Parts: sequence; structure tokens; C-alpha cells
Amino acid sequence: MPLRRVRGVLIRLVRRRALALSIGAALVAPAFWVEFSGRSHPWWVDGLGLVLGATGVAVLWSGLTGLRPDWIDPETK
Repeated sequence: MPLRRVRGVLIRLVRRRALALSIGAALVAPAFWVEFSGRSHPWWVDGLGLVLGATGVAVLWSGLTGLRPDWIDPETK
């Protein structure tokens, strides 16, 4: 059940473009810092940075491009 709630929150987040842009950038920034800081981090920090960065880029991209329709009617082309 908690996974379904997280999925619902993520879907609602993507629908609000300004919020998606800001949260996506907030997730990408620490991941960028972990990757390019040049410091030695434990393995789990590198993995967490990778997951946060990928999620942040996906949310940021959906905020930039908006949502696509689920289907396209052939009659409207």
C-alpha cells in the first residue's frame, strides 16, 4: 500500500510543471555534487546519488516537456 501512495504522489507531482521543475532540480543538484566533487564516498552514497539523480532528471524532463496524451486518435491527424 505505501508504494501505491508514493506512485500517486509522483503522478500528481508531474502534473504540476513548476513544482516538478523545482523538485527535479533539487534532486539533481546533490547527485551532481556527489558525482563531481572528487571526494571519496561510501558505496551507498554513490548509489543513492545515482538514484536521486536519475529520478531528478526524469521529473525535471517531465516538467520541461509536459505530459503526453495517452493516445492519439487517427482521425485528428
